[in-house]
Amino acid sequence: MLLRLKRQGTTAMDAKVRTDQLEASDSKLALRWRYVALVTAAIAISYFDRQTLSVAIAAIQRTIPISNEQFSYLQTGFLLSYAAMYAIGGRMLDKLGTRLGFLLIMLWWSMACTLHGFATTFAWLLVMRFLLGMGEGGAFPAATRVVSEWLSPQERATAMGFINAGTAVGSLLAPPLIGLVLIYSGWRAVFFSAGAIGFLWVLWWALSYRTSNTSFSNDEKEMLTTRHLARRLLFREIVGLRGVQALVIAKFMSDSAWYFMLFWLPKYLYDARGFDIKHVSYYAWIPYAASGVGSFLGGWCSSRLLRSGRSLDLSRKLVLGINAVMMPAVMLVPLVPVSYALLLFSIAFFAQQSWSGLIMTIPADVFPLSAVGTVSGLVGFGGAIGGAIFGLIAGALLGHGFTYGALFAAVGTFHLIGFLVLVYRGGKIQPLRTEDLKEIESHA
Repeated sequence: MLLRLKRQGTTAMDAKVRTDQLEASDSKLALRWRYVALVTAAIAISYFDRQTLSVAIAAIQRTIPISNEQFSYLQTGFLLSYAAMYAIGGRMLDKLGTRLGFLLIMLWWSMACTLHGFATTFAWLLVMRFLLGMGEGGAFPAATRVVSEWLSPQERATAMGFINAGTAVGSLLAPPLIGLVLIYSGWRAVFFSAGAIGFLWVLWWALSYRTSNTSFSNDEKEMLTTRHLARRLLFREIVGLRGVQALVIAKFMSDSAWYFMLFWLPKYLYDARGFDIKHVSYYAWIPYAASGVGSFLGGWCSSRLLRSGRSLDLSRKLVLGINAVMMPAVMLVPLVPVSYALLLFSIAFFAQQSWSGLIMTIPADVFPLSAVGTVSGLVGFGGAIGGAIFGLIAGALLGHGFTYGALFAAVGTFHLIGFLVLVYRGGKIQPLRTEDLKEIESHA
């Protein structure tokens, strides 16, 4: 009898332990997806902020004369500092940690966005765009670190797709909301309102985010050893890896196309299609909505392939390849009526953001946490530099009589080039192990 009671007591205790473990697991699951939502909001704010100038440009030009070439300089000023902060900010995040690093980054760019509203000259706007880029350049390295800290490999592409969809949310909301503010309050209020939203997010982040100490590796000893070695890797050693170089080149090519479409779409609609502020407010959100769907579906499809037993390499590259072959649709934009042009833009935006989410997931797939910020920062640096260079080329060509058609013909090929580089130079996508890192150190 005593033995039976003891066994029953043990069984009850085991059941309680299992229940507590399940509740703790559910709580942690809810917590990490809450953090994904928090980062998604930050990315949405960043894309809203960077779209303020593009959507409000027609109103700003009534106060501050800005030519096509000067407009390209404003975007280049943003992208150059954005690129630098991507690389520097990624390394900084690896040193400061995600919580403090992201807080400082968001404070900086929210202040810079607010200061746009005081502009009276082109030079002021140029300086503010440069400062805005410095802040926003750290956003995606921080997002990649959050994914690496809190999510398992099977969840990362879905999470990064969800976070990348924030780019669409911000870009989608920008035309109608900015148009509304322009109609009722003027262009300066656009920047003041956008900055205020960023400051509110900083408060939310400071009160909510905590760093995870969870390891998702199947081999804890291997993970600890790998992380220890990765902390000793030098910046030049990371830069020398062929896989990192391939990711940087692929992002360079794809973001040359992306930033052209992102920054020049409203202006194209103003210049080539005869849109006014109301028309842009009504219709320019459609491609951005498609980009949000692409961000989520690309990550979801890749995660689904991985969960079904496909290799990490195939799960990432198959979806990336499909995205790349969709991009030439943008070449047809100048040849069709405006309704079909918006459809083609939507296809291109869908494919681009599906691509972008997966490219920014790969550093978390391959590298340990202590190097994720640095690698993702380098990848983002490549993309921003590509956008800056092609933005200058676009402004110069348009200023010398070239049409938008020539530019769309070029950008339709960029993702295909990037994908070929990733396949033939990047090697197999798989996590670095201890022996890989020892080999890197031996060649230092």
